[in-house]
Amino acid sequence: MSRPRILVVGAGFAGVGCVRRLERRLTPREATISLLSPFSYQLYLPLLPQVASGVLTPQSVALSLRRSERHRTRIIPGGAIGVDTAAKICVARTISGELVTEPYDQLVLAPGSVTRTFDIPGLAEHARGMKTLAEAAYIRDHVIAQLDLADASQDEAERTARLQFVVVGGGYAGTETAACLQLLTRTAVKRYPRLDPGLIKWHLVDIAPTLMPELGPKLGGAALEVLRKRGIEVSLGVSVASVDDENVTLTDGRVLPCRTLIWTAGVAASPLIGTLGAETLRGRLVVGSDMSVPGLDGVWGLGDAAAVPDLAKGEADAVCPPTAQHAMRQGKALADNLVATLRGERTRPYVHKDLGLVVDLGGLDGVSKPLGVELHGMPAQAVARAYHWAALRTNVAKTRVMTNWLLNALAGDDFVRTGFLASKSGTLRDFEYTDAYLTPEQVRSHTASLRAAGS
Repeated sequence: MSRPRILVVGAGFAGVGCVRRLERRLTPREATISLLSPFSYQLYLPLLPQVASGVLTPQSVALSLRRSERHRTRIIPGGAIGVDTAAKICVARTISGELVTEPYDQLVLAPGSVTRTFDIPGLAEHARGMKTLAEAAYIRDHVIAQLDLADASQDEAERTARLQFVVVGGGYAGTETAACLQLLTRTAVKRYPRLDPGLIKWHLVDIAPTLMPELGPKLGGAALEVLRKRGIEVSLGVSVASVDDENVTLTDGRVLPCRTLIWTAGVAASPLIGTLGAETLRGRLVVGSDMSVPGLDGVWGLGDAAAVPDLAKGEADAVCPPTAQHAMRQGKALADNLVATLRGERTRPYVHKDLGLVVDLGGLDGVSKPLGVELHGMPAQAVARAYHWAALRTNVAKTRVMTNWLLNALAGDDFVRTGFLASKSGTLRDFEYTDAYLTPEQVRSHTASLRAAGS
């Protein structure tokens, strides 16, 4: 009898947590395990703003999937672009552009999320994101390039536009991005004696009436006060009306001369979920309390792409928020349920009480709510960094991150551009490949043609 084939899609917190648990609990004779991911690393996403600001190097937040020789999972370098649940086949595009099919007996869907966008004129062509390692590295280069170009320009209007930056999204990603990058430009401008520091302006824009509402009014207000003291103009209840090469127009009528729009206005489930033809909830795959997909044999969903019931809240329609904290724990819980299924045992519902939230605003500032305790300032920042450091999966990553923090605190930054991504336009589509997925009909047609060719 052949061994069951387990295919895990996605190497984020959820997917890697699931794979590592499966490797520990299953013997090689019980199942084969494959992990489908375009990159051979797990990205520690919450620290991306510190990569963009140069506090951390890109390698320090990219945790290798191949570092330990004892892990036996087969890593497939590619991205899933469609699933035929009837044929139990996943269609993937490898990093070389080749289409391949991966059959499975048990499919774990943890493809994560993409940046949520809206039909705003010029947004797709001009907005940058903060969702991938390449985007963070690109944004750092781009921001420093604006200082270089402004310094070299003789045109005052061009200088003004290049030194004005807009971040959209008042959640954790947007707030941390604006805070960290503003510190970058504030420090870097000291190396540009021809530039007036007063020309550098950062705007944080969000349609919501409050900043980071999940933290509560007190901590949200504290974060708002920190940003405004630094000179960041925070506009709430406002969004972007249109974007072009030289301006960002807001819904309140203001026109900001600007060459940099960073879009962090929430996330949406990976487009892969739409290829299944399964039930969704606000774009996320509907799953049961044990994270199995109702009506689809051998299919499981977790992480940002799945609407996992949040039983800890005690509300009938509550689902877990798309946070790293839940994703890591869901990965382990799903692995246990998958093992139980293979061994003919009963699965268990996922239950996890939220441990709190941490926000690192750079420098000595932060706001945190660990276990319901509200903190701000240096104690909150210490808690935030301690939490992130402890959550890093490997000792090598912990060493790199701690070394980077210490080196940055002692020696500062040189504010150099790498130029590696100079040929890219740097838009959301360039880095997140949101137009690469197949429709359900295309998936079925592709798998049907393969069966016909093999018959």
